[in-house]
Amino acid sequence: MKRFGAGFALSVFAGLAQAGLTGSVAAEVAPQVSARPVPRPAVSPPNEASFATEAGAFDGWITAFRPRAEAAGITPATLDAALAGAVFDADVLRRDSSQAEFTKTLWDYLDSAVSDLRVQNGRAALAEHDALLRQIEARYGVDRQVVVAIWGLESAYGTFRGTKPIIGSLATLASSSRRAAFFETQLIDALRILQNGDTSPDQMTGSWAGAMGHTQFMPGSFLALAVDWTGDGRRDIWSDDPADALASTAHYLAENGWTRGQPWGVEVTLPQGFDYAQADRGIEKPLADWAALGVVPVTPVPEEAGPAALLLPAGHRGVALLVFGNFAVLERYNTADAYVIGVGHLSDRILGAEPFQGGWPQDDRALTYDERVEMQTLLQQAGFDPQGIDGRIGPKTIDAVRAWQQSTGHVPDGYASLRVLEGLR
Repeated sequence: MKRFGAGFALSVFAGLAQAGLTGSVAAEVAPQVSARPVPRPAVSPPNEASFATEAGAFDGWITAFRPRAEAAGITPATLDAALAGAVFDADVLRRDSSQAEFTKTLWDYLDSAVSDLRVQNGRAALAEHDALLRQIEARYGVDRQVVVAIWGLESAYGTFRGTKPIIGSLATLASSSRRAAFFETQLIDALRILQNGDTSPDQMTGSWAGAMGHTQFMPGSFLALAVDWTGDGRRDIWSDDPADALASTAHYLAENGWTRGQPWGVEVTLPQGFDYAQADRGIEKPLADWAALGVVPVTPVPEEAGPAALLLPAGHRGVALLVFGNFAVLERYNTADAYVIGVGHLSDRILGAEPFQGGWPQDDRALTYDERVEMQTLLQQAGFDPQGIDGRIGPKTIDAVRAWQQSTGHVPDGYASLRVLEGLR
């Protein structure tokens, strides 16, 4: 979740997003959960022969890694205990290689992320852990239903926390992946966690990409922001008791500037003839100013909620949202707008809100990575520079799409759709 305000630049998932990965355990093993639609770099298809070669070199890599880990402060005893059971895992590399092929529309994602079952289970989790969540909310000032929603999306409320040995997964990725430097840093951080005594190597399990526990912290984020809520001397996000994990998540959001009681966003209706150039995250207005433009919230929002920006996540034919400062805070947890909307909408539904009232462009589909690269290339060639050909639809690409739309008489909503690509072609 991003484009935010104050707080730590370190994100629970920022490292994964920068590395071109998503790591939700629920996305791996729970049918009701979908992987996040974050654009990723192109990758070569899995090569079983190369996996065999890498497996053969793994022991040599471990030997070369030990001095680097010791130089970073990891003791020989910690290394002996942690690396004794570490084995090369070709499945981790297969998952890493397959990430670039994933595409999903926002509305398909929300069908699973905010399914009736997930809403029902979220309400049950909120009730079951009411006392704990209220205490966490009182200490950190983070709305408890938001913490529960993150828990629901990351591990289906603790049901799917991941079974991959973290040390083995990170060592495999550090030794063989195209993001070796990132994963070696995370591996050393994981070793620090073991050295600190928060958990043991056999208990340190999670997703293939190294995310751990009920709310899927990466090791570096764990070191920075995890807390020992239970007071037992360990920051235990892995056990059946979710207290440390839920408190750590609230602490993370608080340190990134969460405003208690402020909406993450609210659905709005737009008037006929609306100036869609106003749908820009860089344009924030008080609610009264949006109201003067005919932008009407579907549910009441107090004026003290603060300024908001208009977001059209599926263009002018989809749901329209006013998003507030807390939207940017959630982006610190995961940079994908789809994820932020999923968490926000799930948190609202858990408290009894209705589904989104607006429709979606159901005849549209998500662009593949290659199509996103083609769109950026064609925009650049047409004189609308997206300032980078990377397959990522960020603010610069959105601005370029909007400029092209304005120049060709299309609705300038900045939505990078298949229709835009076909028009550019």
